[in-house]
Amino acid sequence: MAAERAGGAGQPGATRGERGGGGRRRALPFRAAAFDLVVSRHPVRTDWPEVARVLRPGGTFLSQQIGPGTVRELSEAILGPLPPPEHRHPEHAVAAARAAGLTVVDLREATLRTVFHDIGAVVWFLRKVVWTVPGFTVAAHLPALRRLHDRIRVEGPFVAHARRFLIEARA
Repeated sequence: MAAERAGGAGQPGATRGERGGGGRRRALPFRAAAFDLVVSRHPVRTDWPEVARVLRPGGTFLSQQIGPGTVRELSEAILGPLPPPEHRHPEHAVAAARAAGLTVVDLREATLRTVFHDIGAVVWFLRKVVWTVPGFTVAAHLPALRRLHDRIRVEGPFVAHARRFLIEARA
């Protein structure tokens, strides 16, 4: 395994970087200062202190993350109006990285068009990207899907916007 090749696996108490039982964080299974580069794409959460711990001095963390309110237009088409997004703001990531002792050297934001030409594409997307409409099923959301289907037939493709940010930080 990669962890074993990196020399960190098998250390007492070393486990994966997700929350364990009781919601407490566990250490990544790597020794301190093990990497020159750590990359992450679309993390559920970033454990900034652990990233800082496993990076060598001068090492780089590079991550593309989901931004606030990504494809919100689709979520609201199915669920109705939603409160403003509270999570995944780039400025929160910058503050957390700095609090962990990292230096943020670059932050880039992007808004990308996500186009749905038919309701089948919407259903497929919602089944794959489960956090867009939590608990999504066709049966439970049939009235909203019919409304969106009619809208697409009359107005043309439905457009939502995926929000992303790229953060680069150094130890």
